[in-house]
Amino acid sequence: MRKLWGRTSSSNVMKVLWTMEELGLSYERIDAGGAFGRTKEPEYRAMNPMGLVPTLQEDDGWALWESNTICRYLCNTYAPESGLYPKDARKRAEVETWMDWTLGHLTAPMVTIFFTHVRLPEPERDWKAEAKARDEAGKLWGIIEKKLEGQRFLCGDELTLADITLGCWVHRWHVMPIERPSLPNLRRLYDTLLTRPGFTRHVALPLS
Repeated sequence: MRKLWGRTSSSNVMKVLWTMEELGLSYERIDAGGAFGRTKEPEYRAMNPMGLVPTLQEDDGWALWESNTICRYLCNTYAPESGLYPKDARKRAEVETWMDWTLGHLTAPMVTIFFTHVRLPEPERDWKAEAKARDEAGKLWGIIEKKLEGQRFLCGDELTLADITLGCWVHRWHVMPIERPSLPNLRRLYDTLLTRPGFTRHVALPLS
C-alpha cells in the first residue's frame, strides 16, 4: 500500500490527505515531522533530501515530495478525469496559477499569523510582525474575495486543486482569534468547503 509520511497538523500534509480522499485512494499514513521526528533519519532523507513533510511513497518504493507536486501526480496518475486538475490546458493553467499564488504570496503572512497565535511561546511572539502580516493577508484575501464573485470555487463551480491548496489557510483565517475584514464571498467558500468530508476530516481541525 502507498504510504504518506507526515503529521496531520502540517498544512502541506493536509492538502495531500484531502486530495487522496477526494480521489478515493487508499494509503497508510506514517507520523513524521515536528515532535514525531524521523525526517533526519538517513532512510527518510533518501526519499526526501529536504527532510520535510509530506513524502509520498508508492508500493514499489518510488518516492515523491513537495505537496503541490504530489497532489498533481495523484490526479494525473489515478484520476485524470476527476476535474480536480483539469485536462484542458487553459483551465489547468488557471488552477496552477492559484496554487502558485497561494504558495508564493499568501503562505508567508499566514504562517506568521498562525505561528504567533498558535505555535510560538508568548516570549517569542512578535506582535508588530503579526499585525503587518495580518494587514498583508487581508489584502491578499481581498483578491480571493473578488475572484469568487459569481462562482462557487476559485476556478469556477467545481472544486479543483486550487481550492485544496488554499483550503488550509481559509480554515485557519476564519478560526484564529484575529480581527478580519468582512469578506462574504470568502466566508461562503469556507462554508462550502465545510460540506466536503475530506475537508472536515483532514483540514478543519483544532489549531495545533
